Amino acid sequence: MRLDCGLCAVREWRRSDERALVDVANNRKVWRNLHHRFPHPFTGAEARHWFSLLAATSEPTHWAIEVDGVAVGGIGLDVGEGIHAKGAHFGYWLGEPYWGRGIMTAAVQATSRYALSRFDLVRLESPVFAWNPASMRVLEKAGFVREGVLRKSVFKDGQLIDQMLYALVKE
Repeated sequence: MRLDCGLCAVREWRRSDERALVDVANNRKVWRNLHHRFPHPFTGAEARHWFSLLAATSEPTHWAIEVDGVAVGGIGLDVGEGIHAKGAHFGYWLGEPYWGRGIMTAAVQATSRYALSRFDLVRLESPVFAWNPASMRVLEKAGFVREGVLRKSVFKDGQLIDQMLYALVKE
């Protein structure tokens, strides 16, 4: 799979992305806005573990964001099961040197459309930590709607914080 997003491309991760992945992922500012499964520091061992997890999946649901031939971030989804089978949790991250350039908005727009279609989904949910208004703007530009506030729902970086719940629903 390769999606041309204009400012970037979204494609499958490659083992050859290891060095680039460590270079952009080993950043406290990146880690601070992500799920607890994303480690810090992010070393070569974490990158190799990530690639082994990807290799064990039957179909890719997590992809690299590429700029100028280099992996600079990630985007993906966790598809729901059972009564949640028509929805997925959607998330993304980008290396700090690439922030503020419209790259993530382009990647979210293309990948969310692809995911809804490819996985026969109706809903993508993307919670955002209250201290991350840039991510909220990305989602809004990509057509996601803020549905509510999950008050004091996350303990991250020593703080109890709110999450804003955004969703994209296929009509």
